[in-house]
Amino acid sequence: MRLKTILFTLFLSISFSYVQGQDVIKGSVAQERAQLSDTVSLSQVTVVGYQNNRSLLETPATIGVLKNTDLQRFSNTSFVSAVNTLPGIRMEERSPGSYRFSVRGSLVRSPFGIRNVKFYWNDIPFTDAGGNTYLNLIDFNAIGGMEIIKGPGGSLYGAGTGGTALLQSPVAAQGTSVQLGSIAGSYGLFGVHTMVQSGSEKMNATALYAHQESDGYRRQTAMRRDMVSLSTRFFSSENRTISVNTFYSDLSYQTPGGLTKAQMDADPRQARPAAGVNKGAEEQKAAVFNKTFNLGVSQEYDFNANWTNKTSVYGTITQFENPTLRNYDKRTEQGFGGRTVTQYRFGGEAIKGKITFGGEFQYGYTGLQTYGNRNGKVDTLQYNDEIQVNQYTIFAQTELDLPHHFFLTLGGSYNKQNYNLVRFYPENSGPQNRHFDPIFLPRVALLKQITSNMSIFGSISYGYSTPTTDEIRPSTATFNTSLNPEKGINYEIGTRGSVLGDILTFDITAFSFGLHETIVSRRTDAGADFYTNSGKTSQKGIESRIVFQPHILQNAFTLTRVWVSYTRNNFRFKEYVQSSTDLSGKQLTGIAPNIVVTGLDLVSTVGFYLNTTFSYTDKLPVDDGNTFFAAGYKLLGSRVGFMKDVKRFNVNVFGGVDNLLDEKYSLGNDLNAVGNRFYNPAPGRNFYGGLTLKYKI
Repeated sequence: MRLKTILFTLFLSISFSYVQGQDVIKGSVAQERAQLSDTVSLSQVTVVGYQNNRSLLETPATIGVLKNTDLQRFSNTSFVSAVNTLPGIRMEERSPGSYRFSVRGSLVRSPFGIRNVKFYWNDIPFTDAGGNTYLNLIDFNAIGGMEIIKGPGGSLYGAGTGGTALLQSPVAAQGTSVQLGSIAGSYGLFGVHTMVQSGSEKMNATALYAHQESDGYRRQTAMRRDMVSLSTRFFSSENRTISVNTFYSDLSYQTPGGLTKAQMDADPRQARPAAGVNKGAEEQKAAVFNKTFNLGVSQEYDFNANWTNKTSVYGTITQFENPTLRNYDKRTEQGFGGRTVTQYRFGGEAIKGKITFGGEFQYGYTGLQTYGNRNGKVDTLQYNDEIQVNQYTIFAQTELDLPHHFFLTLGGSYNKQNYNLVRFYPENSGPQNRHFDPIFLPRVALLKQITSNMSIFGSISYGYSTPTTDEIRPSTATFNTSLNPEKGINYEIGTRGSVLGDILTFDITAFSFGLHETIVSRRTDAGADFYTNSGKTSQKGIESRIVFQPHILQNAFTLTRVWVSYTRNNFRFKEYVQSSTDLSGKQLTGIAPNIVVTGLDLVSTVGFYLNTTFSYTDKLPVDDGNTFFAAGYKLLGSRVGFMKDVKRFNVNVFGGVDNLLDEKYSLGNDLNAVGNRFYNPAPGRNFYGGLTLKYKI
């Protein structure tokens, strides 16, 4: 049945893209190839993080940038592999659709899901008021680029100690185009998408429908997602731009549970088996079902050459169900909020710069019912809770372009967050409140541009992160009103630039983050998650990325590039006593000390291209006491393709292999798991192939 679907999709693609006549749209694939052959000159990479809107070479912050060409190096099904090419950033997929996202060690709070990293989609808050992010709702094709700010971004983006991720939708080129694509691969992977884009002087719009499914490598790992999205920008006048961003996503994925080392060695494809009175993942039909509608509207207005304001509002509705090994959760989530940013630009002979100020507000409501789980069906009601959370941030930032090519940034924000909790069943507890004290989060950064191609920078920022909704009300079904926010100070210094005429590009940063009241995850004997403050942690590291792009064989190749990213993490518990055991000095749980990722990119003049990636991940502790470790592993993958014009449409045919060395490893370990069930085996050697046809009107 699936083969028929693939053939039918390809037939539609070819039929829809056929154009009578001999006219050729010149430059359609030339533009695509130009993107594949993008240079990596830091002076040409413009970033919007911290509202800089300037080149990365002049930005006094550590920001990882993923352009569309970086995302397209892999299978076009998830962001995991592309994100992991950036030093200091870690993304995991325990099973298809089950994401975790970590920036500089923030994974220690995330046994599942994404926390302590704040996401924005087209400058509108995507992370909800309670600190949770459903990144797995978004199809790969709905994102055209990412910027990931490493470390505390509280001076402009509110409370958080992990980082901030800025997602952008694809931008339409001039004219109208229709793109259809399909992909198929190992373990039942199948996906199709249709994208319509239109760009003109009056508007820029991208509409997308995408479907993806997979049987998964392990049993009880099937996944299915359907997403419809629309991103539009209306240029209503020379001074005003109105944007509308909306999507609906219907996601379901099964959760297999962790295995012990012996179980993984015996049969890595099995789901968590039954143990004693506890049933297994297959019998309990453990899974996640998430249906979400999101709508955001923005207006950007230029009052004059000096003053600009952008104001956004959004609303979201989620229906969430989660049958687990222990129980069956049902949630109804509603949220809304807004963000406004005003900029004043000024300039003089000696000093010029800009002042940015504004605010952000978010409100979230969750109605949560916990039932017993009877083989994947709702059983007796156990708890009926209501959680309301609101937070607001007021921020200001000054950027000064000083003499002698110095760039100074001074910023800070005032943050407040409140939780209101009520239990209606089994007894009415009455309202319980957790109001966190307001806090001011400053940041100062200084950059010196040494030459036109090289700069050094340093920054000091204050980090502060309140508990998320899932940490205040964890799967133990208790209200954890004693959990404190984590806070600390981050110091970093770095240099970036290029030599030999942009042939060799480098970006190197060293940082030291001292965190107090670090939030860590724990598990009860029954397997339920809960959270506690661990005391102090010391997080020191080095992040580097070097790109070598020689101008050789230019008659045969438009791009020849070799690059390497290296991350060194020296993360330790500084003060942590668990019961009567002193764990001070132990490695921070779930963090690999060394990660190396290197790649080769080739684009030929006739249209063939090659992307090869090799990575090494060091062994890492999976429990706070460093008694158990997940083994290190090496991954090799490659994608080859061919891109060509055919009349009015262009064709991109590609295929690839992941885990070519057939490594046996665990990706997305269950930290501090009861019964030593730490490991989630990842797929062995697997293949994929796809075809994209783009018709330009």
